[in-house]
Amino acid sequence: MGLRFGLELCALAALAYGGWHLPGPAFVRILAAVGFPLVAAVIWGRWVAPRASRPLPDPHRLIPEWTVFGSATVALIVTGHPWLAVTLAALAAVNRWALHALDTSTGGERL
Repeated sequence: MGLRFGLELCALAALAYGGWHLPGPAFVRILAAVGFPLVAAVIWGRWVAPRASRPLPDPHRLIPEWTVFGSATVALIVTGHPWLAVTLAALAAVNRWALHALDTSTGGERL
């Protein structure tokens, strides 16, 4: 679960980084750098987090989960960091597989 939390933070950081590197005036870049991770955090907090307001059951939880990780991966690729993107995506996939193999939900409960 510690790796999972670290990956979530990396995804938020990647989205902020991607937003900051959008072309355009500074205020648009600031809005994107704050807005992209904020939207991801809302998605995560509503449907994926251990204490989500409306938690989705596995495997439906994969949709918002991979939306966040996929967006972060795309942000890293677009900003010229393909190895970081591959690393983030691979670690997120391995972590998700490990949780499934251990019969543990993304909230840490045994299934």
